Amino acid sequence: MKKPVSPESASALIDERIKELNDWRGKTFAKVRAIIHKADPEIVEEWKWMGTPVFSHGGIVCTGETYKSVVKLTFAKGAALEDPAGLFNSSLEGNVRRAIDIHEGEKINHAALKDLIRSAVALNLMAKSKPKPKPKTRSASSKPAG
Repeated sequence: MKKPVSPESASALIDERIKELNDWRGKTFAKVRAIIHKADPEIVEEWKWMGTPVFSHGGIVCTGETYKSVVKLTFAKGAALEDPAGLFNSSLEGNVRRAIDIHEGEKINHAALKDLIRSAVALNLMAKSKPKPKPKTRSASSKPAG
């Protein structure tokens, strides 16, 4: 089993990724990262799946990926989140995840993104606080005769 990357190392790896992308994608990803941390100062940065930046609090909030023509934020439980500003514009057909593709030159709606981050964190924390259902045990009278 692989050893997890420490949060400090993950942050350094994300810093390095941003530096390597010395174009609009690096600037955009740095901006999005700052918005995520402003929305929730308790966000933890992780580095998973052979090089994917992950932002977590009580579970995965979103991943931050960079491609040739897009910076993508994929929300782990995006389908369960309200999106009144209509930020989600990718992976809309899935039952669980939703994503935001940011193209070169697009403006980022800071307030709406902060709201989405906070909602994702709240959903994670709510799920963590729910007691897990106990497995049903059969009473002696319900056991099959035999």
